[in-house]
Amino acid sequence: MITLTERQSLILKAIVRDYTEGGNPVGSKSLVQELPMKVSSATIRNEMARLEDLGLIVKTHLSSGRIPSIKGYRYYVDHILKPEKVDGQDLKVIQHSLGGEFHKIDEIVAQSADILSQLTSYTTFTLRPELKDSRLSGFRLVPLGNHQVMAILVTNNGDVENQTFTIPNDLTGDELEPVVRFIDDQLIGLPLQDVLRKLQKEIPLKLAKYLQDPDGFLDIFGSVLSKAASERFYVGGKLNLFNYTNQQNPKELQSLYSLLDQTDSLANVIGPPGQHIQVRIGNEITNDLLKDYSLITATYDVDRHGKGMIAILGPTAMPYSRMIGLMGAFQRELARKLLDYYRYFDE
Repeated sequence: MITLTERQSLILKAIVRDYTEGGNPVGSKSLVQELPMKVSSATIRNEMARLEDLGLIVKTHLSSGRIPSIKGYRYYVDHILKPEKVDGQDLKVIQHSLGGEFHKIDEIVAQSADILSQLTSYTTFTLRPELKDSRLSGFRLVPLGNHQVMAILVTNNGDVENQTFTIPNDLTGDELEPVVRFIDDQLIGLPLQDVLRKLQKEIPLKLAKYLQDPDGFLDIFGSVLSKAASERFYVGGKLNLFNYTNQQNPKELQSLYSLLDQTDSLANVIGPPGQHIQVRIGNEITNDLLKDYSLITATYDVDRHGKGMIAILGPTAMPYSRMIGLMGAFQRELARKLLDYYRYFDE
């Protein structure tokens, strides 16, 4: 395990700060003016040599200065970093953007990805709270004409899902009414996951009493139910991802962009909700396409309604102190907004 002296820690901190803010390699002469202690340029060069031996900073080919290595960023995040207090203007932007009127949880969570992207200029992800406690509270089929119906499903949290379907020519609205009543009698009030399990087992047999061929209805109900129960990521600032890559291969760039539309792949990259703000740097991210990036994730807690996540994906040379401070503030404001929303439906 690496242990640095106070002076070495201050030098590494200054190199990380200067490089992430300015993008230029950092030399000993500039550090003489920045350190809170009086130290000669020669002493700083010796300390920088020690940091280089430890693998925490590296020399670039274009300059005599040094830049942090992946290992250096990791040490800085783990042992030196103190989150910045969020800027007052950034906090106002967050509160104002989340202060509008929303009709669905998904609207709040999707808006959050866009706000976070605007504040950071990075690609951002938001995941709605877990749905483990969501229960079915309503289901309706609304005839639209031309053999089309809209299936509307409502949960106890106030979430509403709807999809439009074409029904077989030999299936009428009158035939579907008893089926909707069956759903109301047998399934209302159950957790969505329990309804999904029943849909695979006993429901098809019971529906056979009402419909000669229940497959058409099962497809409709199963589709809207799966959508309501699915894990949903929202992405903000997709194109920002390309501002921080050295990749020139068109196929690799296409794969990188496609990754943002793959829910399962995103879930693997971001991981499950945890307890704290987490930082993964370079190869610590589970996808090789992201080895030149850093990922900061934060879990927000909405009490009995579960936990969700927010995340930013940016360059390894990101201003970690500011980003972590911003994520902490966003985490709190989003949780507060969602608790207010859920409280309305709990009343």
